[in-house]
Amino acid sequence: MSKTSDSSRSLERQAATPPRRRAARPKRTAETPPAEGEGSVRAVDRALALLAAFREEDGPLGLAELSRRVGLSMTTALRLLQTLEGQAFIRRLSSGGYVLGPTLMLLGDRCRRSLRLEDHVPPALERLRGESSESATFFMRDGDQRRCAFRLDSPQIVRDYARVGEVQPLGRGAHGRAIILFDGGAVPGPVLPFVTLGERHPDLAAIAAPVIDAQGEVPGSIGISVPLYRFTPAVEALCRRLVLREALEITAALGGDVARLQAAAAEDLKEPA
Repeated sequence: MSKTSDSSRSLERQAATPPRRRAARPKRTAETPPAEGEGSVRAVDRALALLAAFREEDGPLGLAELSRRVGLSMTTALRLLQTLEGQAFIRRLSSGGYVLGPTLMLLGDRCRRSLRLEDHVPPALERLRGESSESATFFMRDGDQRRCAFRLDSPQIVRDYARVGEVQPLGRGAHGRAIILFDGGAVPGPVLPFVTLGERHPDLAAIAAPVIDAQGEVPGSIGISVPLYRFTPAVEALCRRLVLREALEITAALGGDVARLQAAAAEDLKEPA
């Protein structure tokens, strides 16, 4: 048996032994300055590091391995693990190993339920309209159709018109293509954002990209529409960059797989490795 293993078990036995009664510490008054480091969030940082040390492929982890991964002494790691176990963030198995606890599942479920498009889409549309001076729209999937869910019109006199609640077909137009991009599984090359010219209306260009949620689903697409006479190469380049940026931002905010979306981005818009 290794010395590390013996040390781990010794620490855990000590932790299970009731501590000796210590002399009461003098009560600190309001005038007494706090001890150095008192009130520090270092313990919180270390506890969070222990939780983050668990990887998807891991089985139960021993005290020595967890200590090594976060760079803590086994004594410190054990004390933090016991605190986390008390709140069910960590569960200690009878074999001595540690696994993540059920409290994390509960918090994760609450987090997923709290992620709402209403919190993230309108600010994204504001940014798109503000930086492009064109109309910005978010379409949601509605069965075999797409429905305009959020919309901000261009401040310019000549602009396209669309109503919130308006229904259009899937598979047609930049938004219609974006929403069904991942339906077949594999993505047919780097295509995002989609750009269509006169497909929905003969005088309009549209740029759109899908967003992905925490369940891996595509709840909708975000994009910009521009009258064709204003759709110069410079405007196209700007709008493509803005739309992909906001699709990535919303996907991240919803807990979706940003890497999956980035992998489908056109080569000139891919982030450097």
